[in-house]
Amino acid sequence: MSTSDDWNAQVIAEFRANEGRVGGNFEGAPMALVHHRGRKTGRETVTPTLYLPDPEDAATMYVFASKGGAPSHPAWYYNLTTAGRAEVEIGTETFEVTVEEITGAERDRIYAEQARRYPGFAEYEEKTRGVRTILVLALHRS
Repeated sequence: MSTSDDWNAQVIAEFRANEGRVGGNFEGAPMALVHHRGRKTGRETVTPTLYLPDPEDAATMYVFASKGGAPSHPAWYYNLTTAGRAEVEIGTETFEVTVEEITGAERDRIYAEQARRYPGFAEYEEKTRGVRTILVLALHRS
């Protein structure tokens, strides 16, 4: 198991033990557990991620393929866009979502809001400048 797998396992355990709340750097931030199936392996994986609720549509949330500012997109991004569907845990509730990639000016607006709320996202964007654009996915409750 890799270091990131260990870290994810600890966050997932804390999330589930505390009805969707975690401490540390993420205390008070909206966190979801995204369930996705590997497009190559077929194995189900759960990834903790911060999200941004859509202010006008309670059935929509945005997730950000930041991978901590790494030069490549996270595997979960490819898994979600390939499948077009996923399952999400927020708090003690689990539900199905459809996946939509957000692009252009709408992507920029949504990402800027996330970076305003959580400055780490501005740092991730700076790290990836000229290498890749951090992608934004809308998860729509089915």
